[in-house]
Amino acid sequence: MTFTKIGVGLCIALVSASAHPGIAVSQDAFKEFKQLGGTPKMPKLNAFSVPSPSEPEPAKSRDIVLEAKLTQQGEPMMEGLAWRVFSPIPGADGKLPMLASSEGGSAEFHLEPGDYFVNVAFGRAGVTKKLSVPETGKIDKQVLILDAGGFVLNAVAGNDKTISANQLKFSIYASEASENGERKLVMTDVKPNTIVRLNAGTYHVVSEYGSVNAVVRADIQVEAGKLTEATLQHHAAQVTLKLVSEHGGEAIADTAWSVLTGAGDVVNESVSAFSTMVLADGEYTAIARNKDKVYQRNFRVKAGQDSDVEVLMKDQAPEDATGDFE
Repeated sequence: MTFTKIGVGLCIALVSASAHPGIAVSQDAFKEFKQLGGTPKMPKLNAFSVPSPSEPEPAKSRDIVLEAKLTQQGEPMMEGLAWRVFSPIPGADGKLPMLASSEGGSAEFHLEPGDYFVNVAFGRAGVTKKLSVPETGKIDKQVLILDAGGFVLNAVAGNDKTISANQLKFSIYASEASENGERKLVMTDVKPNTIVRLNAGTYHVVSEYGSVNAVVRADIQVEAGKLTEATLQHHAAQVTLKLVSEHGGEAIADTAWSVLTGAGDVVNESVSAFSTMVLADGEYTAIARNKDKVYQRNFRVKAGQDSDVEVLMKDQAPEDATGDFE
C-alpha cells in the first residue's frame, strides 16, 4: 500500500488490488469488515384477520427481489447491506411508516400491489428508490446503485512519527458549508484505520491529535467502488512538563500548570506532578505554581519530536506574572 503524507496540501493514495492485495477496491475492499449478519427472508406482510364475506378479497402479495451494487458495472453486494421498505403515506407523526426490513446481501420482500419506498444503506452510504408493485405481470429484479466507496484515515506527527490510536480521532463533514458557514457533520470520533463507507463525493476531514491544539484539516475524495487511504500530517509533538529542584530531579507533586502560547493565550491547564499534552509546533511558556510560589520557563515544540520540559524552582516568575495564578 502506498500513501503520501498530507501537510498543508493533501495527496491521496487510491488503493488497488494490484497495489495491495490486503485492501482491494470495489466490494472486495469491504469484505473483511463485516458489520451485519445474513439476510433473513422477510415474513409476509398480509397476515391480517380473515375478512368477512362482505369485505373485498385482499390483494395477493408479490415476491420482490432486490440487490445493490457499489457501481453500475459492479457485482451485487453479498453482505453489509441494510434494507428498509416504507409506506409512501405518512403516519400520524408525519414520518413514513417502515413496513419491512432486512440485513445482509440481496433481499426478498412479499408486498401487496401498490407504491413503496425502498432504502438500502451500506455504512453511511445509501440510496432510496420508489417501487411500484403491479397486481399482475412479471416483476423484474430491482437493482439499486449505491454509487459508494470508502476511505481509511490515519495521521503521523512530523515526517513519519506514528501516533498512538488512543491519541488520534477524526471527524467527517460535508465539503460544502451552509450560508452560516457551518458544515454538516457526517461522522464524529472516527478512529484511525477504520473503513468508513460513504456515498461518492468530497468530504472535509478534521484530524485531532491529543486534546489541546494539534488539529489539521483536509478535503478527501471518495470514488465509487474504490477504497481510498489518506494519511494526514500533524505539525505537533507530545510534551511532558515537570517542576524540579535541579536538572534530572524528581517531579514535585501538587503542581498547578498553565501553558501559554507566544501570544499569551492559555491553551492548557492541569494539576499534576507530570503534565503531559500534545501541542502544535511553536513557542510556549510553561507556568508552574507550587504552594505560594510561581515558576516559569519558555520552551519550543518541534513537529514529531516528543520532549520533557523541566521547570527549575530557581526559575521563579516575575512578580507581575504571579497575580493571574493566585
